[in-house]
Amino acid sequence: MPPHMAVLLKKLLHPGRSPAALGRLMGRREASLGTDPGAAVRVRFAPSPTGFLHLGGLRTALYNYIFAKKHQGSFILRLEDTDQTRLVPGAAENIEDMLEWAGVPPDESPRRGGPAGPYLQSQRLALYAQAAEALLKSGAAYPCFCSPQRLELLKKEALRNHQTPRYDNRCRSLSQAQVAQKLAMDPKPAIRFRLEGEAPAFQDLVYGWNRHEVASVEGDPVILKSDGFPTYHLASVVDDHHMGISHVLRGSEWLVSTSKHLLLYQALGWQPPQFAHLPLLLNRDGSKLSKRQGDIFLEHFAATGYLPDALLDIITNCGSGFAENQMGRTLPELITQFDLSRVTCHSALLDLEKLPEFNRLLEGPGTNLTQDVLNRELKKLSDGLEGIKHSNVMKLLRVALSGQQQGPPVAEMMVSLGPKEVRERIQKVLCS
Repeated sequence: MPPHMAVLLKKLLHPGRSPAALGRLMGRREASLGTDPGAAVRVRFAPSPTGFLHLGGLRTALYNYIFAKKHQGSFILRLEDTDQTRLVPGAAENIEDMLEWAGVPPDESPRRGGPAGPYLQSQRLALYAQAAEALLKSGAAYPCFCSPQRLELLKKEALRNHQTPRYDNRCRSLSQAQVAQKLAMDPKPAIRFRLEGEAPAFQDLVYGWNRHEVASVEGDPVILKSDGFPTYHLASVVDDHHMGISHVLRGSEWLVSTSKHLLLYQALGWQPPQFAHLPLLLNRDGSKLSKRQGDIFLEHFAATGYLPDALLDIITNCGSGFAENQMGRTLPELITQFDLSRVTCHSALLDLEKLPEFNRLLEGPGTNLTQDVLNRELKKLSDGLEGIKHSNVMKLLRVALSGQQQGPPVAEMMVSLGPKEVRERIQKVLCS
């Protein structure tokens, strides 16, 4: 049996894989995809739908997914669509479609729903307004009336003096009377968070102890824009709190902002999650992956016939998090072998030229299979599954391939359908 077929069959038959799909196949009541009240681990993948899903995003999603499943937790997809001017039509749907195609579907998402929804930030504006109001009342935030023209002049002046642009905190010192006067003319100012005091140190699960004195190098950041939409800093803190996120696994570009986020948690009186910042996934030459590279989008790989497992293989083999690199691991094996403490802070170099090699390994050299060979391989496969009888394995496969609980032998159907059709039918079940 070609290795790719064994990979898909193991996915279909693995006890921890897609219980809802198997329940539908066998006519049982569909299992709930909501949060298990006893599950301590809740993680999220929170991309912005300003572009389609690419390999860098898939890697972040995958590490969140396998961490959640290793700890019997929940994997949440939240779309950060607050920058309405940069939204790409179809990107939100593409992100969820491609996660399902790759075999890492979320437990909660805009499409699937869930107990902590809505999962689009543009539908959560009332929560951000409430948090901003609480910060205003406590004095941790203040209204800013500076015009875009003034802010642009500040930026140009700093660059002219070879300095890092920063807000000069002008509106921080306005008196109550001045604020009231300005509100009469501008009732919808931006809201800025007051960066004061020493930033708290925190232990990142990848980078170790960190502290960034943001107040000494940055101006007070905008947390709520004049149009009522939040910036990333406020939205991520509010959503992670209300969604009960226990661990934040995100790209290392957000490491320096974490002290700022911890100050927000502190000002709001909330317990922060644990943070693990993942090193960047880079091109082989050390350059950053870019959305302008047409060959890094998952849609490209799906359209050109690459197997999802080949992509999961190459992005886990070029990075860290496992005791050793190994080609051909199934998703259940990735879940079992993943160890967050093994993720290092070294960037992962992605060599896409090796992708065909991973794909060939999964495709396998043999396509002209006989029923006798398939029967032996299927028996060997079911013998390796603890607690599942061979007859039950055959029932599940028959339903997956034909939709019927009775019919011709499974091996006969597989020969008749051919490897490509068998793979597509099994993949369809896994994504359902």
